[in-house]
Amino acid sequence: MLKETFKVRFYETDALAHVNNTVVAGWFETAREPIFRVFTPDLDLQNWPLIIASYKIDFLQQIMYGQEIEIHSYISRMGNSSFDVYQEVWQQGERKASGTTVMVHFDYKNSRATPITDTQRAELQKHLLNKDD
Repeated sequence: MLKETFKVRFYETDALAHVNNTVVAGWFETAREPIFRVFTPDLDLQNWPLIIASYKIDFLQQIMYGQEIEIHSYISRMGNSSFDVYQEVWQQGERKASGTTVMVHFDYKNSRATPITDTQRAELQKHLLNKDD
């Protein structure tokens, strides 16, 4: 599992005084940076090898301003050229949101999916979701 901690910023709140739902997708993407580095260690955007095929977020409880949040990230599925990243938002010991993003190892030059290498697969496996987590 990977963990990232963020302060909830004032501008991320809405008129109801809780975090706007659109913010969670951005937090999830930011917390996936260590996974991006498995494929592009220097995060070179000119040679980016990943695309998002889909994502889904479930909002379980309100996330409030003034308290840090923690993002937990796991690899929940690995295929030949794609993998799922399962993530959770935690605040004050409670799970507030969860989501899954389907990532595809992608060759932009040839516009097609490409197999995940054995080295990349071994790195991703270090973060596999454990049913006990």
